[in-house]
Amino acid sequence: QVQLVESGGGSVQAGGSLRLSCAGSGYSYNTYCMGWFRQAPGKEREAVAAIDSDGTISYVERVKGRFTIARNSAKNTLFLQMNSLKPEDSGMYYCATDWDDGSGGHCLVARSLNYWGQGTQVTVSS
Repeated sequence: QVQLVESGGGSVQAGGSLRLSCAGSGYSYNTYCMGWFRQAPGKEREAVAAIDSDGTISYVERVKGRFTIARNSAKNTLFLQMNSLKPEDSGMYYCATDWDDGSGGHCLVARSLNYWGQGTQVTVSS
């Protein structure tokens, strides 16, 4: 079955950097898309970035130029490099995956995805 395990969260000061990792198994990167999501306390889970099965990358506006999503296909590992972090970036970060329907940005839509990791906490202090 599909399994996802995130790591790399932590506490940093504003302006700092963190690199999140998501180790996956039970699926194929060339038919599944993958995405990162953030959930702040009391808020809905929201998309951060995604990579389609064909390698196309999408970012939400608020992280463009600061975050970079990448994958190591051989190891089925997804990464999120987060630079110039802001307090509003704080929250629980989840990776998710599902079969890519080819619509583009499928893995930016949380309700469309069935496979989730347990999350890793990111706290950015001002």
